[in-house]
Amino acid sequence: MFVVIFRAKARALDAEYSAMAAQMRELALTQFGCLDFTAVTEGDQEIALSYWPDEARIRAWKQHTDHLMAQRLGRERWYASYSVEIAEVTRRYSHPPATPV
Repeated sequence: MFVVIFRAKARALDAEYSAMAAQMRELALTQFGCLDFTAVTEGDQEIALSYWPDEARIRAWKQHTDHLMAQRLGRERWYASYSVEIAEVTRRYSHPPATPV
């Protein structure tokens, strides 16, 4: 399993941003095999964690035309800066024990 860690400093998050973010989350979960997707915002900082079964699905998601448009709008309008990290999850545990993601 892999995790994509998206961290951003927001320039301005508006209603159009909220709609786009919801659309992208739904697309990742329903069409690209994303296992879980969580995002939080505090002040001008945003972090999103998405979990994927393999890197091929992450690459396919990154290149989807709707996601490319969202990336462009993010750079032009919504984000002052951002970073993306992709890591392999080698161990996962919780209390009480959770079902595998």
